[in-house]
Amino acid sequence: MVVNRPTIIIYTREADEDLLREICAGIEEEGVLYEIHSREGNLDELAYEAAKESMLGSGIGVTGQRAAMQMARLPMGKNVFELNAPRFWQCRNLGSNSARAVKKMPFKPVYGQEETR
Repeated sequence: MVVNRPTIIIYTREADEDLLREICAGIEEEGVLYEIHSREGNLDELAYEAAKESMLGSGIGVTGQRAAMQMARLPMGKNVFELNAPRFWQCRNLGSNSARAVKKMPFKPVYGQEETR
């Protein structure tokens, strides 16, 4: 019997390990579980399928140095956030935002200048 857990799904294809680690750290900081699976497909397909298959309706696709966050009810290609060659803080906030969408909390910034803490 397969038991699906309420997790954010992350589908990857040749993902940059450092960026992926930061995305996962952002999700962990919000106290939400995640699963990582390797898959074939482009960035939009990975993010769309991840969101569709997540019980929480939130998914992330990562290919190389690109990452996208998607929600289950949005059409493929209409990513909530999409990052190309992001900085580490952007990846961490992308992961946080994926969890915050599930928790219905305001998003952290992912575009623009480095955030100040």
